[in-house]
Amino acid sequence: MNRIPAANSLLAALPRKNYLRLLAGLELVTMNFGEVLYEPEQPIRHVYFPNDSLVSLLTLVDGRMALEVGIVGREGMDGVPLALGIYVSSVRALVQGGGTAMRMKSESLLREFRNSPPLQRELYRYTHVLMAQVTQTAACNRFHVVEARLARWLLMTRDRVRSDQFRLTQEFLSHMLGVRRVGVTNAAGTLQRRKLIRYSRGVISILDGKGLEAASCQCYQILKNVQNLAQDANSDRKYSPIAAVA
Repeated sequence: MNRIPAANSLLAALPRKNYLRLLAGLELVTMNFGEVLYEPEQPIRHVYFPNDSLVSLLTLVDGRMALEVGIVGREGMDGVPLALGIYVSSVRALVQGGGTAMRMKSESLLREFRNSPPLQRELYRYTHVLMAQVTQTAACNRFHVVEARLARWLLMTRDRVRSDQFRLTQEFLSHMLGVRRVGVTNAAGTLQRRKLIRYSRGVISILDGKGLEAASCQCYQILKNVQNLAQDANSDRKYSPIAAVA
C-alpha cells in the first residue's frame, strides 16, 4: 500500500490518498513545555498529531491535584474523544515535552473521519491502545513501587520522543506518578545510584536502557505488546472485523 512518510506514526499509517486529503487541513505548530491544550469539560477545538512533542493527560482531583493517566506522543493523536462522538475533553492535556505537532480543526477532522474508513480504523486502533494505557497506568499506580513506576514512565517517554534525554521537573514528575516530590527525589536517586539514569537541573538522561527495563514493572512491556499487536492487526491486509469475529 502506497504511503507517505510522516513523523507521526498514526498519519504515516494512512494510505497516500487519505493522507493527502488530510494534509490540506493540517498545520505545523510548535508545542511549548507547560502549554495546556485542553481542560476538563471544555470543547475540543483542535486535534494534535505530535511529531517529536509529548502530551500528558491529567485527571484533576478536588480541582487542584493532578495525576497523569496517559501520555501521547508520535504514536497517536490528542483529541481522541472526537472519534467516539464526544466533543469535550475529560482531562487536562498538558505539553510535557516541547517540539512540534500537526494541528487540525476538529470540524475538519470529523468531516474526513466520516468519509475515510482508513482514518476510522487508525483512530479506533489508537483509541484501544490509549484505553489500555489508561487502565494499566491506574493498576500500576495502585500496586507497584515508585522506582518501578518511574522506570516504566521514563521508558514510555523515551519511546515517544525517541531520545534518551528530556526535560522534567520534580513537580512535573510528582504529578505523573501521583506521589509527593520527596518520593520522586528518592526514586530518581535510587535509579541514579544504580547508574541507570542521570538527573540534573530538571534534565533526565537514560544511561542504561536495558537496566532501566529490568528495573521497570511489567506494565511497560504489557503496554508495548498491546501497541505492537494493534499495529500488526491493522497492517495485515487480510485482517477484517468479520474475519476476527469468525
